Amino acid sequence: MQIDSHHHFWNYDPVEYGWIGPEMSVLKRDFLPSHLADEIAQAGVEGVVSVQARQTVAETEWLLGMAAQHEFIRGVVGWVPLASPDVAAVLEPLAQSPWLKAVRHVVQDEPDDAFVLGTDFNHGIAQLRQYGLVYDILIYAKQLANSIQFVDQHPGQPFVLDHIAKPTIHSAEFHRAWADELRELARRENVICKFSGVVTEVRDASWSTDSIRPYWDVAIEAFGAERLMFGSDWPVCLLRSDYGRWVSTVRELIADMSPTEQANVMGATACHTYSL
Repeated sequence: MQIDSHHHFWNYDPVEYGWIGPEMSVLKRDFLPSHLADEIAQAGVEGVVSVQARQTVAETEWLLGMAAQHEFIRGVVGWVPLASPDVAAVLEPLAQSPWLKAVRHVVQDEPDDAFVLGTDFNHGIAQLRQYGLVYDILIYAKQLANSIQFVDQHPGQPFVLDHIAKPTIHSAEFHRAWADELRELARRENVICKFSGVVTEVRDASWSTDSIRPYWDVAIEAFGAERLMFGSDWPVCLLRSDYGRWVSTVRELIADMSPTEQANVMGATACHTYSL
């Protein structure tokens, strides 16, 4: 089964989605299940995992409601106030939904790069195992070192690294520090990685499969096909790529792999990790 492990929905509102800046006009509209259904049908993708784009419990509930209504939405990565002393009370009713598979916090936007090492936040992370929930790690490459320390505090917790930790991709210079720290993080077998959100980190005016390939090579070497999963990051990917082009790019990157490895990257890893 072909699974897109990472995408977003929203009813656009300039206040609620303040992170969508003036240079992101393509994102300033609604993106809903009917829109995505057309994209995945054309690309041969059969199911998706919907990921939070706002840090509100209301949005998590909204995503769960849509998953209950649309068969192709196989799971939800929501948001809960992990650093709150009341996090368990919030998690309890949400975790009753069969579509809640994981939660995440937008750590990349936290002003303190050591946010993930905070006592209250880690107390919240420690609650997730009892509900069978994964934690999605959303960071920039500069936050990898602290994230390794963070993961080491929770050896039994399943983690998914979003967007290969957002390296800076530029044809003039390979991001070597990112590569070294990604390989180190990958030594933790409880960490899975999404090959998603990559094109929006390209700093060149244009991009190609060849410009993406060095970052793919590091990710697949570090995690292997059983711990690497395809994701589109739609609609954010529209800043640099339409849906079909990104799917085709990943399929080109995996073309020389075995059928089993290809199946893992394009769906089986996501199904296993998120219990889809």
